[in-house]
Amino acid sequence: MPANSVDTAAQDAKTAANSVADAATELANQAERSFAEAAKRLEKVVAEGVEQIRAQSRAYTDTAGERLDEAQRYVVERVREKPLMSAGAALGVGVLIGLLLAGGRNR
Repeated sequence: MPANSVDTAAQDAKTAANSVADAATELANQAERSFAEAAKRLEKVVAEGVEQIRAQSRAYTDTAGERLDEAQRYVVERVREKPLMSAGAALGVGVLIGLLLAGGRNR
């Protein structure tokens, strides 16, 4: 009988080990499915975020373009109204920038 009880215990141990292995495999499969679903949700959220950023950037680009056109029209009108004053202002700005750039040089 002692041999029979050892065989029974060994068989029970094998059954328990197989049960644990099956449970671990099922748990790994569930984790894999969970990760795949989470990846799909994350991909969807990122895609929506990117699309929202694209839409906002288009709006900002359109607004910036309109403002740039307005500024250009304003400058052109002022230059046509007072060409000598505009040329003097441009010369003055050029001289100031030249002095600032040349000020860093050691002679």
